[in-house]
Amino acid sequence: MPICPVKGADRNEIVYAVKVGDTLSKIAAAQLGNSQRYTEIETRNNLPNPNLIQVGQKLVVPKN
Repeated sequence: MPICPVKGADRNEIVYAVKVGDTLSKIAAAQLGNSQRYTEIETRNNLPNPNLIQVGQKLVVPKN
């Protein structure tokens, strides 16, 4: 799966490295306090399919 380019994180964001077993919903729940906020991560990272993320992939996530 090609990884779409994303601009670097700004001061209101963090860079998160995807771990084994992660989903965008799990990341959103852990980092943003609400699994339904996964769309913010999807949009920010230009992900064509939110169900296809790879271990080690770096995602920019808003700070909660």
